[in-house]
This record gives sequence, C-alpha cells and structure tokens, in this order.
Amino acid sequence: MINEEKSLNFIEEIIEEDLRNGAHDGRVLTRFPPEPNGYLHIGHAKSICLNFGLGQKYNGKTNLRFDDTNPVTEDTEYVESIKNDIQWLGFSWAQELYTSDYFDTLYQYAVDLIKKDLAYVDDSTAEEIAAAKGTPTEPGVPTPNRSRSIEESLVLFQEMKDGKYQDGEKVLRAKIDLANPNMHLRDPLLYRIKHAHHHRTGNKWCIYPMYDFAHGQSDSIEKITHSICTLEFIPHRALYDWCIEKLEIYPSKQYEFARLNMTYTVMSKRKLLQLVNDKFVESWDDPRMPTISGLRRRGYTPASIRAFCDKIGVAKRENMIDVSLLEFCIREDLNKTAWRRMAVLDPIKLVITNLPTDHIEELHGENNPEVEGGEGSRMIPFSNELWIERDDFMEDAPKKFFRLGPGLSVRLKNAYIVTCHDFVKDANGQVIEVHCTYVPNSKSGEDTSGMKVKGTIHWVSVPHAKETEIRLYDRLFNDENPAASENFKESINPDSLKISKAYIEPDLLNAIPGKGYQFIRLGYFTLDTSSSPDHLVFNRTVGLKDSWAKEVKKGQ
Repeated sequence: MINEEKSLNFIEEIIEEDLRNGAHDGRVLTRFPPEPNGYLHIGHAKSICLNFGLGQKYNGKTNLRFDDTNPVTEDTEYVESIKNDIQWLGFSWAQELYTSDYFDTLYQYAVDLIKKDLAYVDDSTAEEIAAAKGTPTEPGVPTPNRSRSIEESLVLFQEMKDGKYQDGEKVLRAKIDLANPNMHLRDPLLYRIKHAHHHRTGNKWCIYPMYDFAHGQSDSIEKITHSICTLEFIPHRALYDWCIEKLEIYPSKQYEFARLNMTYTVMSKRKLLQLVNDKFVESWDDPRMPTISGLRRRGYTPASIRAFCDKIGVAKRENMIDVSLLEFCIREDLNKTAWRRMAVLDPIKLVITNLPTDHIEELHGENNPEVEGGEGSRMIPFSNELWIERDDFMEDAPKKFFRLGPGLSVRLKNAYIVTCHDFVKDANGQVIEVHCTYVPNSKSGEDTSGMKVKGTIHWVSVPHAKETEIRLYDRLFNDENPAASENFKESINPDSLKISKAYIEPDLLNAIPGKGYQFIRLGYFTLDTSSSPDHLVFNRTVGLKDSWAKEVKKGQ
C-alpha cells in the first residue's frame, strides 16, 4: 500500500480499511468547509493540513466548500482571506464550491422530506420550541403543528420561500423522535426565515438551511467519502446519517477528531472578534493573533505550521498543546532558512582608537552558515565607530563575563578582535562610549594573531547604520488557559508588544518581504506589511531560545 515512516492516525486507518474493502469505489475525497464569517486561525490550519494532507497522501482530492448559509455574518472579504491562507499554506483544492450552489437542491430535499411526512412547518417561537424539546432526562412534547398535514406544510413551506412571512414567524423541522436521548434528533430545525442579502445569491432566497441540514447533503452531492469534523459534531452525526438515509442519497460518512487547544491562546471566533473590536489588537492580522494571517505577518512560515500540525497529530480526545511547540517549529525552520544580519536594539558607541576616523573597510558575512555554501554573502561596512549592545559592556565585569569590560577582549562578528582600554560616562554616570584597540591581524577568516577569545558580539557601523522600528511581540495572554474564562481579556499581557528603535546594517534596506532574518544573538525577525522604504518596520517572530520556559522554571 503505502510505506509508513510513522504509525497511522485513526482516520488514516479508516481510509486504508475502506481502500482495502473497495468502499467509495476506491476514491478518497475530503473537503474543508469554512464559514466565510471570519479569518482562519491555527486551529483551522490543523484541519486544512489534515483534509488536504489526506487527499494528497491517498491520491485523492479535497474540495474547498464555503458554508455560506448565514448571510447576516458573511462577507466576500472573508472568502478571499480564506483562499489566500490555504494557498499560502501550500495546498490547492480540486473545486471551489459554496453551499449556496446547492440551495435549489437542498430546498427540493426539504420538500421530499415533507412529502415523506418526515418534516413539517412549525409556527412556534424559538422559546416555545426549546421548551417543548424537554431536557436530557425528560422527553420532549409535540408542538401543536407537529400533526400538520403534508399538504399544508408543503403550501406553507412554499410561502416561506416566496417571502410571505417575517423572520422567526415559521420554521421547517424534521419529524424524528421527541423522546430520543440525543437532543439533536428531537425534531431539529432544517430551515429558518432570514430576509437578508446574500453575498452570492443576492435576494433570491429568504429562507436558509441550517448547517446540520446543509452539511451532510452538501457532502453527499459532492460524493465526499470522508467528512472530517471536530469532536463537538459527534452528537450531530446521527442527524447527518438520518437525512442521508431518509433522502436515499450518496452515503458520505462523518468522522470526528479533537480540535486544537493551545496554551496562552484563544481560538473562539467570538473571542477573537472581541479582541479586534475592543482594540486589544490592531486587526485580525495583528502578529499577536493566532490567525493564519497574523502568524504570516509575524514571520511564521508555511513549512513551520505544517510541521507543527504534523507533530501534534490527530487525536480522538481533547488535549492542550503547549504553544512552545509551535515556537520550536518556527525556530527550527528559520534556523535553516533565515539570513543572518546584524542589528543593535539598545545601542552604546564603541570607538576603535587605533583606527583613523576616516577608515572604511568592506567585510564579508555569510547569509546562512547552516547551509552548505552559505547561500552567498553580503558586504558589511566597518569603521572606527560602531554601535554595540549596551549589555555587551560591563564596567565591573564578573569572572565569566566573556564580553567587553576594562582589559577584556572579544571578537567583533565577521571582523576583528578588540580589547577595551577605557570608557566614557555622561553627567549622570551612565557609560556612553567604550574605547578599544583592534588587533590588525585578527580578521575573521584570516586570523594569524594567535589570540584566543571566548566571546563574539555583533555590531553596526555608526556612519552606515540605518534606523528602523522594531516591534517585539510576545504572548498575548499571561494566563496559560485564557479560553477557560469569559473574563479572558483580564489576562492580557501588557508587555505583548514593545516598540523600540534599532540600528541595522545597511543591507537590511533590501530586506525581502515575507523572508525571515536572524538578527544575530537577538532573535528572528521579518519585515512588517506596514513597512515602507522611508520607515522600515521589523517584527520579532520569535526569540532564539524559549525564554518562557526559563521563567516558568524560576517560578516553581
């Protein structure tokens, strides 16, 4: 069959069993069915990777089908953003479809159920219907319209379609079993009236199918073989199967897997919308958001998200995934692909006193030492005045401080060894300049000095440095499980974004949008979408190490 490098997940086991038994004529056709009422997030990415991945693995296909059954919340903006996200993740769909493509067929299916006395028009209010459904321990009771004749329901349903009634005035319900222990089978709603403009069908319809009715029938129309949903749809599966059986249509099958829950993150569209509307974040693509567009803007790569989804696997039970695994995946990917550059975030000036003030030298720096050949190199200007990080100098350095201090030597990255012999303070006692001498025959790659130093620091030439805005992003929540509380906004991390200035080497003026850069010793960064040639903005994607793990360990 297929050579496996790791064990199959339970859905793959089902598919392989179906293929052995010749089910579905040996086909595999999955679908990804997003609602076009918001932006996709990392949880959707898991579903995308699963559905499209199965299609690829078993020489099958995957349809993209927009569940556009609620015109009040839907917009073409969301349709386009969803398509963009899926393509960015590296997947292509067999067909782009919409539930609205099937509105005529779904309406006819509903008529067929009425004709079989398996559906009826109910005039009851939403409150009356809810009360009549009973409780998990008490059976429901019929509303007065349950005994309505087939002929009358057919006429009323046609009148609902024709716009004769107002929103909420009537609904179409399935006639199943009011005593069923599964509340979803107690005469569920199939259609409701909504006088609203639809982004694709305009004003043609004023009745719209409920998701539970449209879902299975749309799968059947497309001949979906494996309809994969999250665990909350387990109780809905009985209705999915009931409709297909009673309508005698293609028997698509539904399977459920655990949705993604991740620490320090909320996944609920409702809660994410609150964050946007209440201005806790800039927008849906704010780099602190778990949306795919937010992760992309922050500098996450398609490969890192696919690797994350592969590592967490497909489970039957809910679990909580540590966000540090996602951060590990992007570090692992960027370490292999990010170009190395130098930037100084908290600058202090270093003056090389044994170089003339007009000294300018071009040095070479590899783009990526992790790749054979280094992916080329760039020229780095070097002068007698450099910016270095303030914490790379200490006036009273402890024994194992392998950076700069009086009498201490370090290597300047891609350059020379320097030794500190003096420093200058301002009126407030703060060090503002570090004075060093350089060792002429210690140039990186050509060192004949014989000197051994343990530390290497980064730098940027003062006359060549370019100023840029740096956005240091961190986790949006301090609470490990913010989703557990309705007051989730109370655990917003006030330090989730810090904006500062930095000096960068001039080659970063040519930074490529969407590419990752490792600012040596500082972290991984990418150009923000708001950046312009006159105002460069870089976002920190992730630090070089998991600093949160250290903090948690300290607190234990």
